This record gives sequence, structure tokens and C-alpha cells, in this order.
Amino acid sequence: MQAEHLLSVGAELGEGPVWIGDALWFVDIKRNTVFRFDPETRDLASWPAPEHVGWVLPSSEDGLIAGLKSGPHRFLPGTGAFERIAHIQADLPDNRLNDAAIDAEGRIWFGTMDNLEESATGRVFVLDKGAVREAGLDPVTITNGPAISPCGSLVYHVDTLARTVIRHEIAQDGTPDAGTPFLDFTGDDRADWGYPDGAICDAEGGVWLGFYAGGAARRFAPDGSLTDEVRFPVSNITKIALGGPDGCTAFATTARQGLSEEQLASQPLAGDLFTFRTAIPAAPPRNANI
Repeated sequence: MQAEHLLSVGAELGEGPVWIGDALWFVDIKRNTVFRFDPETRDLASWPAPEHVGWVLPSSEDGLIAGLKSGPHRFLPGTGAFERIAHIQADLPDNRLNDAAIDAEGRIWFGTMDNLEESATGRVFVLDKGAVREAGLDPVTITNGPAISPCGSLVYHVDTLARTVIRHEIAQDGTPDAGTPFLDFTGDDRADWGYPDGAICDAEGGVWLGFYAGGAARRFAPDGSLTDEVRFPVSNITKIALGGPDGCTAFATTARQGLSEEQLASQPLAGDLFTFRTAIPAAPPRNANI
């Protein structure tokens, strides 16, 4: 399958697509910008953020919850205001928030990473009704996902530089177990696949991954088998969101970051938004419990 070009954005690091209501929200991390795109009207709105912004997610209360560099904030699109909820890893000024998902109890699972992509200072945290705690997963340099299964009992954690995905069972109190290997992209047969990036789960528990420097998005069944592959005319596919009226329209963010002048010349659509159709719809939407 080939993805179709949907919208010119030219994002340095497009990320965090999520379908909320009747529109797609996403961010450009490195340009500190939040976007809202309405596919019906093709209206694109944007808001400046005070720091690098990794994601926005729907809230059960006013506004959205945004993952800024220093920690989660409440974001009010009506005024453009960002109100701090918590400060994360204040002793690590080179770290930032990167990716996130909401579990069945409304908790936000989010990861941090070294913005220089050098040190294993990334951790996974859980935001639950305003309180933040470490999830207890192994430290990595670049965290991605976490993705939560539709039943809410599994969390998939992506270690991008190690090119692996670990699956953890979530206990009743929200604590993950030690985890088991789910996907490994280090073998010779997958050497040209690039790096696993953002992850989501669909309604049947399949895991969609964007592949950075791999020019593709792929879906894996709960048993780890490859079921779908979508190719793109650009290298850096960062994350997929499922939405639209039937939940079967996929939206993909991409990035210009790290591409040479020669690569950018051959990939004029790098950093833009793409789309394709899927057979399996999105998992039911969830709101953060804050």
C-alpha cells in the first residue's frame, strides 16, 4: 500500500497525531507548535508552545493535556494558555517529553528522552489524576509509545535506538510487570526497516509503528506477525493516528529532521502529513482523568 499526501506542513519533527472529536491534532516538536487539522474543511489552525511539545491528548476536564519539554501542562486552545501540572526531571535540562498514550483508567503514560539522543536518561512516567510517578521501566535514550491495548491490560514500550518493542502487562493498580520481548528489528532481514518510532494500538489490539529512516508504517498482530505495510515517498515516518467518521482513516506525521540537503531535495514532501485507509478501525477513544 502507498500513503497519499494530505497536507503540506514541512514540520521539522512532526509527531503526536491523535484524532479528537472531528479533527486531527498533532505537533511539530522542534518548532514548538501545536496543530489542529479538520479534514472536512481542510482548515489548519496552530498555536505556539513555550517549549518543545511532544504531544496533546484529550482531557476529561477543560482543554487538552500537552507534553511540554519540562512536563505535562493543561493546554487551553481558546486562549492559547499552557498551565503546568508537573515538572519532570528538572535535574536533566537536556531531557524532554516525547510520546504518550491514555490507558483504560484515564492515566497518561508518557516517556522522556535525551534531546541530544546520546544518553540513556529517558524514563516512562504515569500521570494519574494530577500525580506523576515513574512506571519502573528500563531507562533508554529515546522512548516511544507507550501504546496501550484496547482492553487496557497491556502497554507496549518502544526503545527506538535499540530497535525493539517490549510488551508489559498492567496490574490493577497500574503497575507494569517486567515485560517480555514483542518485536525486534535488529536482524539482517529487517536491517533496512529503519527505527521503530511512535506506536498505537487499533481496535483489535494490532500495533501500528512508524519507522524513522525507514519510509514506512507497519501493523503487527498481537502475536507479533506483520499484517500490513504502507510505503511513503519520505524517509522519516514518526507516528500514525486512526480517525475519521469510521475510525479507518490513518494519518501519519513525518519529519525533515536529520535529512541532508540532498535528501531534502529528493524528498520535497518530508515533514508533511500523509493518509491511507485501514481495514481495522481505531480503538475506542479515551480521555485523561485530569
